[in-house]
Amino acid sequence: MASLNQTRSTTADYQGTDKLILGIVLAVITFWLFAQTTLNIAPVMQEDLKISHNLNNLAVSITALFSGIFIVVAGGLADRLGRVKLTYVGLLLSIIGSFIIVISPSGTAVFLLTGRILQGLSAACIMPSTLALMKAYYDGKARQRALSFWSIGSWGGSGLCSLFGGLVASTMGWRWIFIMSILIAVISYLLIRGTPESKSAAADAKGFDWAGLITFIIAMLAINIVIGQGSELGWLSPAVLVGIAIFIIATIIFLRIEKRSENGFVDLSLFNNQTFSGATLSNFLLNGAAGTLLVSLALVQAEAGLSSLQSGLITIGYLVAVLSTIRVGEKLLQQLGPRKPMLYGCFITGVGILLTSLTFLMAEQYIIASFIGFTLFGIGLGFYATPSTDAALSNVPGNKAGSASGIYKMASSLGAAFGVAISAAIFYGLSQMEGIPPMADLFLGRTDNITVRFAAGIGLLFNVFMIVIAIVAILKTIPKGKPKEAIE
Repeated sequence: MASLNQTRSTTADYQGTDKLILGIVLAVITFWLFAQTTLNIAPVMQEDLKISHNLNNLAVSITALFSGIFIVVAGGLADRLGRVKLTYVGLLLSIIGSFIIVISPSGTAVFLLTGRILQGLSAACIMPSTLALMKAYYDGKARQRALSFWSIGSWGGSGLCSLFGGLVASTMGWRWIFIMSILIAVISYLLIRGTPESKSAAADAKGFDWAGLITFIIAMLAINIVIGQGSELGWLSPAVLVGIAIFIIATIIFLRIEKRSENGFVDLSLFNNQTFSGATLSNFLLNGAAGTLLVSLALVQAEAGLSSLQSGLITIGYLVAVLSTIRVGEKLLQQLGPRKPMLYGCFITGVGILLTSLTFLMAEQYIIASFIGFTLFGIGLGFYATPSTDAALSNVPGNKAGSASGIYKMASSLGAAFGVAISAAIFYGLSQMEGIPPMADLFLGRTDNITVRFAAGIGLLFNVFMIVIAIVAILKTIPKGKPKEAIE
C-alpha cells in the first residue's frame, strides 16, 4: 500500500516533458507509418514471398482489425496495470512482430500473418496507453499541444506511409521498412523510460469480461468476412447470409452481456456522455474514409499506368497539409471550442474526397484533381484531429481515461478496417459489372475502362457519404463553445 501511495504521489507531482512527447510520437508511428505501408507495398511483398493474392490482402487488413478488436481491452488494462507498462508491452510486441516479418521466408504466409497480428496487438496497447498518459501528465493548453503532436504521429504517419513505403521498397527493399520500425521502437522506449507509472486510482482486481470479448471478436470477424468475401461468394449466398446472422446474433449477445456486467471490457456508460459519443462516431467515420486512398491509388495504378511510388506522390499534398494544419486545429480549438473546427474539418475533407471521385475525367486531369483532393483531405483532418480527441477525453472522468481512449482509438482502427473493406468491396464488385454503366456518356478519354472508372467513382462517393453522416453527428452531439473538463 505504501508503494502504491508513493507511486500516486509521484504521479501527481510529475509534469510531462517534450522528451516524453517525442517518445510517445515515435511509439505511435510504429503503427501509423511503418505498419500501414503495406497498403502500398502489398504487391512487392506478394511477389517476394510468393503467396496468394487472398493471403496477401489478409495480411494487409489483419493488423487494423486486431488493433480495433483488442484496443479497448488494452485501454482497460492500462488503467488497471499502468499506462507506461502497457506502452512498453506495445513496443515489445512491435519489435517482435516486425522482426518476424523481416525474416519471413518465401513460399509461406505464416510468418507474415503472425507478425502482422502482433503489430495489431502492439497498436492496441500503445494507442490508448499513450493517450491516457497525455491526459494524466499534461493540462490545459499543454495537453492540447501534446495531443497535437500525438495527432501528427498518427495522421501524419498515415499520410506519409504510402510515399515512404514506395520509396523504401523501391530503393532498399521492403523488409527495411520493418527493420526501421524496430529501431524506432527501441528509441521510443529509451525516451519514455523513467516516466512515473500512471494508473487509475480506482483500479481493482475485477474479473476479466471474457464472454464480452469473445462475442465481440466473433461479431467483428463475421462482418469483416462478409464485407471482404461478399462480392466473390455472392451477397445472397448461404455462406454470406450465415455470416450476417452470426454478426447480428453475436452483437445482440455482446450488448446484453455488457449492459449486465459490472466490469465489461467496453464501458457502455461512457456513451451516456453525448459529446464523447459524437466525437467517437465522427472519428470512426473519418477514419473510414481511408478507403479513398485504396480506391483512388488503385485506379491510377491500374488504368493510368502509375507505379506505387508515382501514385504515392499524389498524396504528398495530404502529408504537407495535415502536418501544417494540426496545430491550426489546436488554435481553433482554444478559440472556438471543438464543434466548429470539427465541422470545418469534415466539410473540407468531404470536398477533397469529392474531387477524387471525378473518375470521368481524363487521366491527366484526374491526377491533378486527386492531388488537390488529397491536399484538402489533409487540411480537413488537420483541423479535425486535435479538437475531436480533446472533446472525447475532456468529457470523461480521469479514472476512465484509459477505457475512453481505448474506445476512441478502437473507432479509428475499426473505422479504417471497415472503411477500406467496404470501399474495396464496392470498387471491385462493380468493376465486374456487365454491360454499360449508368452515365457512361459523361466519361472522357478511353472507353474500354468506363466500368472500372464508374466503380471507383461509386466507391469514392461512399466515402463522401460517411463524411456527411459525420457532419450530422457533430451537429447533433457536440455542444457549442469551449470544452469543460470532466469531474475527476
